[in-house]
Amino acid sequence: MLKVTSIKEIFEKAGQLKDQSVVTGGWIRTARRSKNVGFIELYDGTCFQALQVVYSPDLPGVEEVDALITGSCIIVTGKLVHTPDGKQAYELQAEKIDIEGSCDPSYPLQKKRHGFEYLRTIPHLRPRTTTFSAVFRVRSVLTFAIHKFLCDRGFVNVTTPCITTSDCEGAGETFRITTIDPANPPKNEDGTVNYKEDFFGKKTYMTVSGQLNVEPFALALRNVYTFGPSFRAENSNTPRHAAEFWQVEPEMAFCDLDGLIETIEAMSKYIIKFVMDHCPDELAFFDKFIEPGLIAKLEKTVSCDFARITHKEAIRVLKESGKQFEVPVTDDGSIQTEYERYLAEEYFGRPVFVTDYPKNHKAFYMKVNDDNETVAATDLLFPGLGEIVGASEREARYDVLLQRINEMGLDPEEYGWYLDLRRFGTATHSGFGMGVERMMRFITGIDNIRDVIAYPRTPKNAEF
Repeated sequence: MLKVTSIKEIFEKAGQLKDQSVVTGGWIRTARRSKNVGFIELYDGTCFQALQVVYSPDLPGVEEVDALITGSCIIVTGKLVHTPDGKQAYELQAEKIDIEGSCDPSYPLQKKRHGFEYLRTIPHLRPRTTTFSAVFRVRSVLTFAIHKFLCDRGFVNVTTPCITTSDCEGAGETFRITTIDPANPPKNEDGTVNYKEDFFGKKTYMTVSGQLNVEPFALALRNVYTFGPSFRAENSNTPRHAAEFWQVEPEMAFCDLDGLIETIEAMSKYIIKFVMDHCPDELAFFDKFIEPGLIAKLEKTVSCDFARITHKEAIRVLKESGKQFEVPVTDDGSIQTEYERYLAEEYFGRPVFVTDYPKNHKAFYMKVNDDNETVAATDLLFPGLGEIVGASEREARYDVLLQRINEMGLDPEEYGWYLDLRRFGTATHSGFGMGVERMMRFITGIDNIRDVIAYPRTPKNAEF
């Protein structure tokens, strides 16, 4: 059996492994040879650090080793030696180097800085770079932190479908799923496409949210969450938007808007602190090369109290700010991204919950407040980013929900099952959606959503 010790384990157990024979494997980041000694910087992606491998001219097969270039994969057997005066505390003195996979000279990653835009053209290779190996380790830790926070608090994970028959938000920005031949579709008598002949016998879409599907479980299991991809057919080429992204969507029974806000703040701080505790080297790298001051920003976020303001108060603040926004502020206007950033960055200087939005700006399922003009909803805005969480108390009253469905121009028959929840033992319940990529952007300082997703899906781009 092939037994290869990871570089992470070597550094973690270096005291025990010192002067012992070790077998490790990885990819060559750099290689150089002087007259009497050769050096290889070896990494395997298990930690931020690379391991220096040293070999002598007497190494068996040294000619083949000397010919290796960046990107080659090797397995090294050697002695782990303490080097207190070196750049690293330990190095591996090679006794044997086996070549697992040589690398063609056309390998596109060399020892120089490559632009993020270029690296997006080779997403199958960019995880080998220092930056993106760090990004995807952080994403893994962040994902685990989300699950841990919720599971430690008794939430039940529910897997909701990616294929649905509703668009959840009523926005219509969905990807249609069909097996109908576009060149020869079945027709109704009036000439429209007969979707009864389609695979599912009706119109179906890629989900924009798992919320509606997970809500019934909150009214059975109390605290639940779904975690998976969402799909939006928005023709938007911005650093904030992607056609496929991931979000976690908790739903809680016997929870009102105040309880919801408390949970969101606690979860946000927990995730950030968890990543800070488990990825210090990666965050130090991002602080140095991506966003100077990043760690201080994160420390401030986990130690401060998040602010809170109503939509009406926010509009007043924006109007009185004296700033010239690109989109003029109106009393009944949406909170634009530039408004979000002003509120979080300049006015409060910390994360802020904006609550009680006008009901005509929000989805049908949000609880209508007593004023019949606003809903018990909130968006959490982060400095430098804008909205990171959308949330609301759900409308639990059958008659009000039905009225909202009709007001939004939706078909009540399509939501009959959702209305059933209000007829069969309803309860006060609330939920939210947190975008994984947006939290990643905040924690790493990386500006573009395309650089925190393994294979970004954006307009006119679905490579690999």
